[in-house]
Amino acid sequence: MSKQPNRPRCRAIGVSIGRMVPGPLNAITDVPGVAVGHVTLISGEGSLVPGEGPVRTGVTAILPHQGCLFRNKVRAAIHVINGFGKATGIAQVGELGVLETPLVLTNTLSVGAAWDALCEHMLNEDPDIGVNTGTVNPVVLECNDGFLNDIRGRHVCKEHVLKALADARGGPVPEGNVGAGTGMSCLGWKGGIGTSSRKLTGDLKDNYLGVLVLSNFGSGEDLTVMGVPVGMELSKKNLAPPAPPGSIVVVAATDAPLSDRQLGRVARRCQGGLARVGSVFSNGSGDFAVAFSTSGTVGHKGETLENSWSVRDDSLEMAGIFRAAMEATEEAVVNALFAADTMVGRDGNTRKALPIFETRQILERYGAL
Repeated sequence: MSKQPNRPRCRAIGVSIGRMVPGPLNAITDVPGVAVGHVTLISGEGSLVPGEGPVRTGVTAILPHQGCLFRNKVRAAIHVINGFGKATGIAQVGELGVLETPLVLTNTLSVGAAWDALCEHMLNEDPDIGVNTGTVNPVVLECNDGFLNDIRGRHVCKEHVLKALADARGGPVPEGNVGAGTGMSCLGWKGGIGTSSRKLTGDLKDNYLGVLVLSNFGSGEDLTVMGVPVGMELSKKNLAPPAPPGSIVVVAATDAPLSDRQLGRVARRCQGGLARVGSVFSNGSGDFAVAFSTSGTVGHKGETLENSWSVRDDSLEMAGIFRAAMEATEEAVVNALFAADTMVGRDGNTRKALPIFETRQILERYGAL
């Protein structure tokens, strides 16, 4: 994966979002077995020449486990907050409640290349696909990075997707201007990849819920941090830039034993975290939340290979999972903003880094720190 940007995460300056305790890495990879890989593509500068650049894009792969997902599927659900997006594979996940490929994130016009590469990856893993058994359902999600990137050039190629899949690892996850987040904007500032996690409670005290976001939405005046209207305060100093509607992809992973129906409930709660940081779910925004559980797998023929029990819907543990999903989603977006550095893209289009010093001053003035 790419080197971690040299900007602090939000907790490094005292911004502690929510009540629950983060995992050791405060990342989606706190969920055992989950791995993330990035390929970042940056080249050229100056005027846009479609097909040539400048290039500010990439691809991010998320693996629920290192085995063959087609044979050992994980329970999953997808919640469409606003359907102005070009995701693939979501209908079958909704119908069957399982995820049978890694998740690939990229830009809008590279979805086709990403699908083809992910399909090839799965065919290489299982030679029975399409011969002695059914076909496969690659899941690819996207946001539009065309403000900074030569999106018409479709610079994400098969080899980039395959490399992101091959390079996926556990451990710390680079954030900001990396992978699919390279050319993304968020709440008027430079956005991109962000992640966070929470340690669960009660009978699930040894379990985690982690979130990774591809953040590309919202206007600067709407930015809210720890309940403080940071965007409105920055706008008074002419520091909050306007921005058109964008999109976000939220991926929530947990090792808590949840059914696909319960994972749908979790995915819907991620929307609360987005609202808390300033999303208004604009008409032109494609907003998708994916949730999956690594506790137990479902075999290709439908057999349950491990745990079949799930958390009770009316339990305190389920309430804790909902809070974890909201808090981790909110903090993942803030981490994306903190990690992302200023980027100049095609035609001199620029997305500035969130001014961390001024943000901290505002939070202190409101008594949040």
